[in-house]
Amino acid sequence: MLGCFSMREMLEMIDTQFLSINERSKTFLELVPNEILYRSPREMPRTFTMFSCGEYIIRSAAAVEQCFGGISTRLWDDPFEWTLSESLVNTQLISNYLDEVESTRIRTMTSFTSDSDLLKRLPAPEKIVTIFELLLATVRRAEHFQGRAFAVFQYFSDQKLPKA
Repeated sequence: MLGCFSMREMLEMIDTQFLSINERSKTFLELVPNEILYRSPREMPRTFTMFSCGEYIIRSAAAVEQCFGGISTRLWDDPFEWTLSESLVNTQLISNYLDEVESTRIRTMTSFTSDSDLLKRLPAPEKIVTIFELLLATVRRAEHFQGRAFAVFQYFSDQKLPKA
C-alpha cells in the first residue's frame, strides 16, 4: 500500500488523469481549423521559442508515448521523428496519433498488477526513478504542453477551450 491509498486506487487516479488529457486533446482538435493548426505566434526577443498549437498537442502526446513506451520496452526513444508536422499534416492525423498513444498507455497500465509495480525503479530518460514518479512527471509534462497549445490557440481564436 502506498500511503493511505491502495495501488489500485493510485492507478485509477493516474489513469483518470491520462484519460482526461487525451479527451481534452481530442476535443481541442475538433475546434482547431487545419489552416491555423501549425501557425505560430510571432517571435519576440528574449522569450522561449513559440510553437504552434498543433506542435504542442503533439508534444503532449509524445511525452505520454515516450513514458509508456519506455516502461513497456525500456526503450526511451523520443517520438520526434514520427511526430513531425510534415507527417501529421492535419487534425485528423493528429487525432489518429492520439488514439495510438492511448492504446499504448492502456496496454501498459493493465500490466501493473501489484503495489510493487509502482515502486519498481527503472532507468528513465534522465535518471533512475520509480514508475510512480515517472507517471506523475509525465502527467505534469503532458498537461504543460497541452496548456501551451491552448494558449497559442487563444492567440488566434476566441473559441471556448475544453474544460479541464
